[in-house]
Amino acid sequence: MSWQAAPSRYDTMPYPHCGRSGLRLPAVSLGLWHNFGGEGADLARQREIVRTAFDHGVTCFDLANNYGPPPGSAERNFGRLFDLYLRPYRDELVVCTKAGYTMWPGPYGDWGSRKYLVASLDQSLKRMGLDYVDVFYHHRPDPSTPLEETMAALDWIVRSGRALYAGISNYNGEQTRRAAAELRRLGTPCVVNQSRYSMLVRGVEDDLLPVLEQEGIGGVAFSPLAQGLLTDRYLGGALPADSRAAGGVGFLRPEHVTDERLDVARRLDAIAREGGQSLAQLALRWVKRQPAVTSVLIGASKPRQVLDAVRAVQMPALGGDELAAIEEILLAG
Repeated sequence: MSWQAAPSRYDTMPYPHCGRSGLRLPAVSLGLWHNFGGEGADLARQREIVRTAFDHGVTCFDLANNYGPPPGSAERNFGRLFDLYLRPYRDELVVCTKAGYTMWPGPYGDWGSRKYLVASLDQSLKRMGLDYVDVFYHHRPDPSTPLEETMAALDWIVRSGRALYAGISNYNGEQTRRAAAELRRLGTPCVVNQSRYSMLVRGVEDDLLPVLEQEGIGGVAFSPLAQGLLTDRYLGGALPADSRAAGGVGFLRPEHVTDERLDVARRLDAIAREGGQSLAQLALRWVKRQPAVTSVLIGASKPRQVLDAVRAVQMPALGGDELAAIEEILLAG
């Protein structure tokens, strides 16, 4: 084996339990939504990001069938990296994928039917060169398929050995409660809910997070840096040409980078600097303060971004004065 993972990789990363399950996730997970797609992708850059992550205790790699572009290419690229470097460490990894958004044409390539979910996961496993994934998520609620059918599909997927655990994503509090009850009835617990949460997107605080605690479901927070708004990338005011907002990638659009939001980010950055950290690190620590949040899911275009996130979750919990100052800024903004 030409590459070996760092022997110290488990020395400092926290691994909280995912809700009341036996599954423990790293406090930082690596998402491959951005920067890992493309048929002619820069595999050398992707390799350094993935290996740096694993070398520092990031054991959870998060994908979906449609991640790219084109759809499927992120799973395919991860499969190449897995085969070259990570296969000897398979039992140390938590590989996750999802289905629920448009993947192929016609009535069977989207949403939440049993036909779509099973077929999609079979395709995902083939692209990644895996026998199973550790977590399979339904990516979004389906308003036209009975919840019972979607949850029965997740239950069967786990029982068939295609996945070890079932999860859901983008489900609100009431939808999560119903999904958890149905999976519990079937005998396959819902162990994780992945939802969007950051200082700038806080809707889950009153709706979803209390349900996760009550149901014993672990929370994974995606977009904790608000697609880059809670980093130093936009603080100067000009829109970087290679930014997600400029490229129309993900949720962030140029019209979202408003003077009001930039003012909030600059004021938060001042608090971060006062505490000897970056704005991104402050934002990650703030999200991780929630008891229901098991792991913060980051994207990365450079290895140093992974290292910054790992350092953030190793820092002490935010103090009361810091939290109060942050809340004052967020409420005013």
